[in-house]
Amino acid sequence: MSFDSGRRSSFKKMILGGAAAGTLTSLDWKETKPLALKGNINHGVCAWTVPSLTLDELCVAIKKIGFNAIDLVGPKGWDTLKAHDVECSMCNGAELGIPNGWNDLQYHEQLIKNFTEVIPQVAKYGYKNLICFSGNRKGMDDETGMKNCAEGIKKIIGIAEQHGVIIQMELLNSRVNHKDYMCDKSAWGIELCKMVGSENFKLLYDIYHMQIDEGDIIRSIQTNHQYFGHYHTAGNPGRNELDETQEIYYPAIMKAIVATGYKGFVSHEFIPKSEDKLAALAQAVQICDV
Repeated sequence: MSFDSGRRSSFKKMILGGAAAGTLTSLDWKETKPLALKGNINHGVCAWTVPSLTLDELCVAIKKIGFNAIDLVGPKGWDTLKAHDVECSMCNGAELGIPNGWNDLQYHEQLIKNFTEVIPQVAKYGYKNLICFSGNRKGMDDETGMKNCAEGIKKIIGIAEQHGVIIQMELLNSRVNHKDYMCDKSAWGIELCKMVGSENFKLLYDIYHMQIDEGDIIRSIQTNHQYFGHYHTAGNPGRNELDETQEIYYPAIMKAIVATGYKGFVSHEFIPKSEDKLAALAQAVQICDV
């Protein structure tokens, strides 16, 4: 999809509030009031995308922009988030990395131990979401991998239900970024959700990744939103800003998410090309705030 002049104009107005065309500057996000957000989208940011800032600094920065949630922070960072009254919108710390996941029986013992220990900690801090991964195929067929995932996850899902924690398996593309990753199509993940059979197991629907591997984003959200417990954003191609240089029209996707009644978080997981990373983040928040 290309952006026509009308959409470009729409983006500029959205980003600049009707001011002259351009981009947000450091002065904009540091010295003006937080963005007046509409409240339909609960915004977050993935911590790893702003590596130049400490977790303390990132907490301060996002509150200046106007939101208060950070993804992909483990137990060692939760006290810092609490000190700033910032939500951990997607916890990590129980997984064994992306390639080594629930689809491989050799990792089940360690994964069960890790999740059994971390789930109560997530609940103790008042958080709700804990990430997991399918793992890479490594020559395994998808049906066997799905059965293995279900077998292992069923052994910890009761603990998640007891503590009110949702285990979320991330959908990642296997075409560009995560070669050989098994949970690379929403249909596969949805079948796994059905096999596990618990409202405490859902999919982290990464819009960038699914644009690459399957497309048809809005229809997928409309049809299967009950299986999606969290969303990530990034521009494609390149995993950069959500601006007019990329092919995904995020305002329409956000409207589709809102229309489903979703009340969780949409966290921004792009790598800004611009020098001012936080201005790029503020721009993404404005674009997605429908």
